[in-house]
Amino acid sequence: MRIESVRPLQPTPQTETVQSPKEKGDDFGRLLTDALKEVNQAQLESGRVQQDFMAGRNVELHELVFAMERASVSLELTMQVRNKLLEAYKQIEQMQI
Repeated sequence: MRIESVRPLQPTPQTETVQSPKEKGDDFGRLLTDALKEVNQAQLESGRVQQDFMAGRNVELHELVFAMERASVSLELTMQVRNKLLEAYKQIEQMQI
């Protein structure tokens, strides 16, 4: 039986694409847009569950509370992010060059 020498593992080349600042800005804008869409979906779902509950359809109370809290927390988070963005913008605006 012959044992061949073991060759060291060769790392696989990883290709990373370098994004231009414009593409990075598009990613950030898309990220914000997607987040706002998710918040809107949570609000719409909460309203739908509330309507179903008030109409007497088969909706459990915990489902209603969960949908309302999810919508409330997501909206509150969105407002806090907006406030931080505005605060950062005002700080940048006041910088002296």
